[in-house]
Amino acid sequence: MTDSTDMALDFEKDILEIEEKIEHLKLLAKDEDMDITRETKRLERKLSQHINRTYMNLSAWQKAQIARHPLRPHCLDYIHAFIDDFTLLAGDRCFADDEAMVCGLGKLGEYAVVVIGQEKGNDVDSRIKYNFGMARPEGYRKAQRMMDLADKFHLPIISFVDTAGAYPGVDAEARGQAEAIATSIEKCLKVKTPIISLIIGEGGSGGAIAIATANRVLMLEHSIYSVISPEGCASILWRSADKTQEATEALRLTAQDLKSLGIIDEIIKEPLGGAHRNKEQTFNSVKEVLLKHLKELSAVSPEDLKKERTEKFLKMGRNVTAEF
Repeated sequence: MTDSTDMALDFEKDILEIEEKIEHLKLLAKDEDMDITRETKRLERKLSQHINRTYMNLSAWQKAQIARHPLRPHCLDYIHAFIDDFTLLAGDRCFADDEAMVCGLGKLGEYAVVVIGQEKGNDVDSRIKYNFGMARPEGYRKAQRMMDLADKFHLPIISFVDTAGAYPGVDAEARGQAEAIATSIEKCLKVKTPIISLIIGEGGSGGAIAIATANRVLMLEHSIYSVISPEGCASILWRSADKTQEATEALRLTAQDLKSLGIIDEIIKEPLGGAHRNKEQTFNSVKEVLLKHLKELSAVSPEDLKKERTEKFLKMGRNVTAEF
């Protein structure tokens, strides 16, 4: 449940108003010793109907808003929820440590794993610290170092994708941003260990695919994954921010669109109302699906893992071209 109407999306405000009425009634009954059972049940039925009606018919733009919700769980939330004995590793052994790219070792169930993910932060200070999840070249080179480590010790890789895109600043470009992204994609294709990528919020352009060229690409139900942001697409094609919603529809960036196109392998259902409304349920669902895929991939030989991953992405390009 959201903490404040200030953080509510436009289409969530009616839901929050009903929730606030229910909470107000409960407080009033506590203070005045009133019987509010009938009215509370009526409001709860109304709330349930409203939530179902709203979230069963979301537009692509509304899904994009949920994917970016300020209270949506981020990479570190998932790590703290179910990656045991997590040890953070830092630095690219070349220039610096990029905190936007979280890397480390831990255990998922019975499996020792390498974890790579983009962290957006959840308040002003942490968003600045993590650069809003937009990694610089040193972030991608750190991810490459972790992939080499995973390959050397035969450890599965779990990546949590949540970025609007790689950082486009002049300093990043000067240090080889495009090369770092391309090399990360190449590294993903070369390692002989299972790679499972999960888009937990936003998957934007090369900044996302640099750590999402995986044996299994999963998406949360209300996450998005695209070659460019809706705003960027609107500014290029229409030269107007007013066309953002049209661009969102045209990009076919929802999990449902991408599953039908064969871009992703599985959609993980979110709690009604989105991951931010019941984080614990979201964590449990994600953990269960990750363990299922880890078990399946652990039975595949290293050479076949590499071969299948490469073929998956080559086939993906042919399928999408045929679709359009």
